[in-house]
Amino acid sequence: MRFLRFFSPLHAYRDLRRYLLTRKRHELWFMLASLVVTMTVVTVFLIDAPPPAPPPAPEIIYVESWPLNRTDEQIAAAAKVAKAKRAAREAELARLRAARREQFREVDNSLDSWGL
Repeated sequence: MRFLRFFSPLHAYRDLRRYLLTRKRHELWFMLASLVVTMTVVTVFLIDAPPPAPPPAPEIIYVESWPLNRTDEQIAAAAKVAKAKRAAREAELARLRAARREQFREVDNSLDSWGL
């Protein structure tokens, strides 16, 4: 890269110094203030950023192995058990959703009482 051949830290420092000498004193203070504010915001974002999450553990899915010669009664019994488990899961999910809905309703009512 031919461009980097002309780069010199000494020349960069001289250019910066020459630029700063052409500026008025109040412009330099405003530049310094803007740099401080910008660096403060960036620093707060870096400090507040959560650490990277560890990769999730591999999910193992077990599959039931059914013999090929099982009877229709066995299939129906297994379907009833699965249906009961699914109904219990759905009932628990509905209960949790209703509780969450009630929490949001309370927050909404408190905001309404504040006039928001």
